[in-house]
Amino acid sequence: QVQLVESGGGLVQPGGSLRLWCTASGSTYNIYAMAWYRQAPAKERELVAVVQSDGVTEYAQSVQGRFSISRNVAVNTLSLQMNSLQPEDTAVYYCNAQVGPPNLLMTYWGKGTLVTVSS
Repeated sequence: QVQLVESGGGLVQPGGSLRLWCTASGSTYNIYAMAWYRQAPAKERELVAVVQSDGVTEYAQSVQGRFSISRNVAVNTLSLQMNSLQPEDTAVYYCNAQVGPPNLLMTYWGKGTLVTVSS
């Protein structure tokens, strides 16, 4: 019903910046919230940032002040601006969407995009 495709990952040096994009298609009118997750090698998947249906954003403590999430409902895109990147930010980043109806929300995932921070 909803398809998510990430883009923008790549190799960047410590201290550098990168912007990730997620494009949603399908029943996008039923998307209530979207988020970015990441999973580093040998670690559990963790929430990075979320934008709620009312526009309120939240960030993991580890990225607060460095990352910024933004959703453009009109064109069905989600972005993550990442600044001051550190080696510990290296991970596969996944786009996530919560899709209605309101009384039966479902979770959809993209396939992920790899971000590598290394000198």
